[in-house]
Amino acid sequence: MSFETRKEVLDWYERQPRALTPEFISNIAWDRVKKHELDRRFVPILIHMRDIEVLTDMYHQEMRRTPTGKDPHISKFMERWGVEEITHGEVINRFLNEAGVETGEKWKAEVHRSVTLRYKANQYLIGVLTNLIGDKFTATHMTYGAIHELSTGQAYRRMMKLANHPVLTEIMKAIIREESAHAKFYSSVARIELKRSEFARKTARFIINKFYKPVGQGSRPKKMTHYSIGTLFKGAEGVEWIDRTVTRRVQSFPGFDGLTKVTETIDKIQAGY
Repeated sequence: MSFETRKEVLDWYERQPRALTPEFISNIAWDRVKKHELDRRFVPILIHMRDIEVLTDMYHQEMRRTPTGKDPHISKFMERWGVEEITHGEVINRFLNEAGVETGEKWKAEVHRSVTLRYKANQYLIGVLTNLIGDKFTATHMTYGAIHELSTGQAYRRMMKLANHPVLTEIMKAIIREESAHAKFYSSVARIELKRSEFARKTARFIINKFYKPVGQGSRPKKMTHYSIGTLFKGAEGVEWIDRTVTRRVQSFPGFDGLTKVTETIDKIQAGY
C-alpha cells in the first residue's frame, strides 16, 4: 500500500486497532510468568526496552518544538504513538515484577531523572537547528523514526525468539503489532517527504550516514544499548537479521540506495561482545 499525502497515512494509521487494550492486558496470564524460567541475561535488556518506551513523552515534547511536530497529521499520530509506547513500557515493567524483578513504585520518575542534562542540552540545540532548516528536515525526522521503529520491532522479535518464555512471547507479539504500525507510518511519511525534495534526500542521507546511533543511545547509557545489541544480535546471524529486516528496507527509500550505516553500526557493536 502506497500513500500520496500525510493525511492518507494518518487515516490508515487511525484505522489500525490497538493490540494492548486494557482487556488484553488484564487477560495476560500473569500468574504463569514465574512458572517459566527467564534467563537473567535478558533482564537488563527488558529494563532498557522499558526505559526507552517510557521516555517517549520526552521525545514527543522535543519533536513538538520543530516544524515536523507542528504538522497537524504528524502531531495527531504522535499523540496516539506516545500513549502506545508508554503502555509498552508499563507492560514490560509489570512482566519484570511478575518475574521477581523489583522496580519500585516510582520507576518512571527515576527513569526520567536519569536522563543527563548534557543530553537534554544537545536535543535543545538540535531542535534549534531543525527549526532553522524548516520543514525540509521532516524527511530526516521521519527516516530516523522509521529506522528506530524497525530496529525496535526486530529487537522485540529477537527477544521473543531467544528468551522463549511463553508469557513474554504473548506480550512481545502484541507490542510488535503496534510497533509495526508505527514503522509503517514513519516509513510512509519519509517516502513522501524524500520524494518531494532533493535537498531533503541529501540532508537525510548525510545526517543518518554521519550521525546515526541505535535507538535509546544518549538518553540511556551507551553500555546499556551495547549490551542489548551485543546479546540480541550477536554473531553473523544477528547482523544478517538486521541487514535483512532494517537496512534493506531503508535502502528502498528515495535517496538511500546502498546505505549500510545501520548494519555497520550494529556489526561493530556486537563484535565487542
